[in-house]
Amino acid sequence: MSDHDKTPRNPSARTWTRLGPGALSGLLAGGAALAVAELAAAVRPRSGPVVAVGGAAIDRTPTAVKDWAIRTFGTNDKLVLQLGILAVLTLFALALGAFAVRHRRAGAAGVLVFGIVGAAAALGRPDSTGVTDAFPSVLGAIAGAVLLYLLAGLLPAPRREAPGERGEGWDRRRFVIAATAAAAASAGTGVLGRALSGAGGREAVASRENITLPPPDSRAPAVPRHAQARVEGVSSFTTPTSDFYRVDTALVVPKVDATAWRLRIHGEGVARERTLTFDDLLRRKLIERDITLTCVSNEVGGPYVGNARWIGVRLADLLAECGVRPPSAGGPADQLVARSVDGMTIGSPVEDVMDGRDAMLAVGMNGEPLPFDHGFPVRMVVPGLYGYVSACKWIEDIELTTFDSYDAYWVKRDWAREAPVKTQSRIDTPRPFARPKAGTVMVAGVAWAQHRGIDKVEVRVDDGPWEEAVLAAEDSRDTWRQWSYAWRATKGGHTLTVRATDRTGEVQTDKRTRTVPDGASGRHSVVVTVD
Repeated sequence: MSDHDKTPRNPSARTWTRLGPGALSGLLAGGAALAVAELAAAVRPRSGPVVAVGGAAIDRTPTAVKDWAIRTFGTNDKLVLQLGILAVLTLFALALGAFAVRHRRAGAAGVLVFGIVGAAAALGRPDSTGVTDAFPSVLGAIAGAVLLYLLAGLLPAPRREAPGERGEGWDRRRFVIAATAAAAASAGTGVLGRALSGAGGREAVASRENITLPPPDSRAPAVPRHAQARVEGVSSFTTPTSDFYRVDTALVVPKVDATAWRLRIHGEGVARERTLTFDDLLRRKLIERDITLTCVSNEVGGPYVGNARWIGVRLADLLAECGVRPPSAGGPADQLVARSVDGMTIGSPVEDVMDGRDAMLAVGMNGEPLPFDHGFPVRMVVPGLYGYVSACKWIEDIELTTFDSYDAYWVKRDWAREAPVKTQSRIDTPRPFARPKAGTVMVAGVAWAQHRGIDKVEVRVDDGPWEEAVLAAEDSRDTWRQWSYAWRATKGGHTLTVRATDRTGEVQTDKRTRTVPDGASGRHSVVVTVD
């Protein structure tokens, strides 16, 4: 009995016999397209279709949706986005494969849409280097279209689409062999692409491993002995690098070779333009400071705040050497636009950068060269400003301009152009819905008002009076401050609320606002049940 004779006579079975292998063909074609695109993007991973489309999606996603994604998925938001893109591509590929059973040429042509979308996204990215960024998506789409056309030619069809298209029967054996070969080739191509992409980042990794940070000329004062509250469950005063939050738009973390890195300083009021190398920075006077950073996406009581010891070059000194003057001294530029290697732009007030605070171009974090996730080889750190207006990672360009003439990335997306950190506090322990025993329960947490300092923290139980907490020793006004409160807990459900007062006398407001446009406000509270 021939393969043709074995074809099921039941209509639904015949449909599945056609559409099932067709959908599989589409899936194989989609996999081949991604594999070839990844191989073509090995030299420049950010030009790959998934990364390019993901970046375009991030750029065009409404602010409220981005805010929701960060709240819901935290630092896994980028992984969720990439998985979502792959899921959509999978469905698209399955549908095209089933469509190609009847419309072989049209189905194969549909794969080219994949290339057009990916190419357009890559060319539209702010860090695009030109038409070559479109090649990975185009080459991948061509490979996928050809494979789908060939596989669809081996599938059964209910009728001829055109003279010479194909016959009613099909050769299962040939299809299985072709599909298996395609899957193996795609897997091999993908592995090769990953290997080449990893090789491209090895020079950057080696450059980081070869760095020995020189001793800072101005060391950070020793952390006060009692800066850490002696309460179990409270955050560590110095956040371990591995636990430090990361919020940015980079789907692929840039791997920058420090030996090839350059920083250009130019723009309005720059009398002497400069281009610096990494070694140029290391030869300058370095400062070391403990500074707490906060993300503007941090909800009240949220986790996107951390304290680290940073080493870098004082930014105000570097700007002054280039002839830059702050607006208060007659300088024409009021905005410093920092550009990252991935195209991100972040605008900072020149006045704040040059007002005497420890704004720096950081090269080290917690005693080591910056990790890639946190901006290696160089990033900006400015105490007292939310990260989206100060903390440019992977920085490669500084332009002096004005707020009136240029809107940075986040300002174009409805965030405020200037954003000092708001006075905030958080309860770390007890955790929400905890069930402590009646008696003395230690309530503790952290409070921050960078570049102003924390003067007082108070705790309220239910609707009772505000009681002053015990403050841990202050390291500096640029770091968070820990606090604790001994609560005489009675049985039943209770709500604990905290508020802080900064050194200017401003009391943390009870008015709840969302993170947009300039950071969340309100008071953190937790509900517990005392047994």
